[in-house]
Amino acid sequence: MEDRSVCSTHAPAGNKASLRETSHESHIPSAEVLEAIENVILDVLKSLAQNRAPVLTVARRSDWRNIEFKDSVGLQMIPHYTTKQIRSDCPRSAPKFALMLKILSMIYKMVQSNTYATKRDIYYSDILLFGSQSVVDNIINDISCMLRIPRRSLHVAVTVPSNVQGIKNLISHAKFMLIVEKDATFQRLLDDDFCNKLSPCIMITGRGIPDLNTRLLVRKLWDSFQIPIFTLMDADPHGVEIMCIYKYGSVSMSFEAHHLTVPSIKWLGLLPSDLQRLNIRKDVLIPFTKQDQNKLASIQKRPYIACQPTWKKELEIMEASKLKAEIQVLTSLSSDYLSRVYLPNKLQFGGWV
Repeated sequence: MEDRSVCSTHAPAGNKASLRETSHESHIPSAEVLEAIENVILDVLKSLAQNRAPVLTVARRSDWRNIEFKDSVGLQMIPHYTTKQIRSDCPRSAPKFALMLKILSMIYKMVQSNTYATKRDIYYSDILLFGSQSVVDNIINDISCMLRIPRRSLHVAVTVPSNVQGIKNLISHAKFMLIVEKDATFQRLLDDDFCNKLSPCIMITGRGIPDLNTRLLVRKLWDSFQIPIFTLMDADPHGVEIMCIYKYGSVSMSFEAHHLTVPSIKWLGLLPSDLQRLNIRKDVLIPFTKQDQNKLASIQKRPYIACQPTWKKELEIMEASKLKAEIQVLTSLSSDYLSRVYLPNKLQFGGWV
């Protein structure tokens, strides 16, 4: 199907596009990703300096003439493929040109800061600008293909599939499962190879408040393997709320609790008592807001807190200090403190509640 938003200049078949020859299945170092994006922007600036309209050259991904089939791989793009140009001087393609630069800028910042987002996160960052989710999806795929860099290396994450119940024949040697509140922390632990360095484990993140599929997956993994499940959350009322959703469920979905909750889940960190024990500096902690105070008061009144005296004590520490902390606060001790010291010690010596 022809992209009607593009004013094209066709590159003939057999013309090899001047793109990276990097496998889409490997993880690309951040420095190389940044360099690839910088090269694209440099070409745009060179065109402007020469009074020429900048263009972005992308592969014709939906053209069957650019595709070949291999038994061992399936459908893959041929090395010499036809391309199209997203022009900045054409009314039909100029909006897409601008949006591609916008998303390239967002990706560049995420790679620089080691943060991650899903395609949906990017769309919701400016709904009016992007117009629809499909526009964002298409541009990110174009950028990934243009740079020859896989989506994970662009720091655009993948979500849990919708048909969790259809996942069968699960096999794992994992010794435990770790639920991580934030995607940025999750990705950092992946980059540190945490799952293999300590002992085999399963890591999962709901990127904040978990959706139904994430909760279904956690429960399915628990039913399948019956291994300890720990949570790694921010030391704030919001993090506690998220942990309670995984462990005890939510009011709105209570009618499906037996499919969604895992009451055996343990709170590994970040505990309010950890902040005192590790002598975390007060200047890197965040003062409570009125909303935080209200949320904490609400949690403390819930019936399951009475059954968890150690949780009750941690919440009282949080209430007394009126300070909260993100998991990233541990970087104030050292850049790899979380994966090198904090988690190994917690898991080895039983530092959970």
